[in-house]
Amino acid sequence: MLRKLPLLVGAAFLLTAGPAFAHVGAGPVDTFSHGFMHPLSGIDHVLAMVAVGLFAVNLGGAAIWLVPSAFVGTMMFGGALGYYGWPLPMVEAAIGASVVVMSLAIAFGVRLPTIAAMALVGLFALFHGHAHGTEGMGLGVSFLPYAAGFVGATALLHIAGIALGLGLDRLGNMPATILKRCAGTAGAIAGVSILAGWLAT
Repeated sequence: MLRKLPLLVGAAFLLTAGPAFAHVGAGPVDTFSHGFMHPLSGIDHVLAMVAVGLFAVNLGGAAIWLVPSAFVGTMMFGGALGYYGWPLPMVEAAIGASVVVMSLAIAFGVRLPTIAAMALVGLFALFHGHAHGTEGMGLGVSFLPYAAGFVGATALLHIAGIALGLGLDRLGNMPATILKRCAGTAGAIAGVSILAGWLAT
């Protein structure tokens, strides 16, 4: 399955030739509350960030906090790139692909070394951050409260995914595995729908 991850990423990008640009210019970007609510109001953000937490639980050990931390840290770096106008290709497609790939990793029970898992989620986090850093270009310090709210909500969504994973594990190995696979499959279907433009974000 590890060898198939690059193919899954590529397939996710090819599912759409023209993704909907749902992130740039999505509304006010100058208050903490707007920043906090933005990740909670987009299904792509909710699915991707909860999936990161659930994926981290599947890996266990230090990965439970290292993998989400890698996402948040790299997202902040990507936000800085967007804020200062450094371009990245296929940002919207990468955000949709993050939902598909992370969900499939859960559905298939993919277990990566912690460093590799951090690199994978970090790659997607770069694009998530860039999309929203671009929204703040030219706003100066007035963008900082929005960015802080966005980061805070992202961390809480990761925590929700971790709590979900730990809660499912308490049900026993077989029920937890079945429910995680169902959740991963549903997330992957939603991600494909986002990429194809069938599901609004």
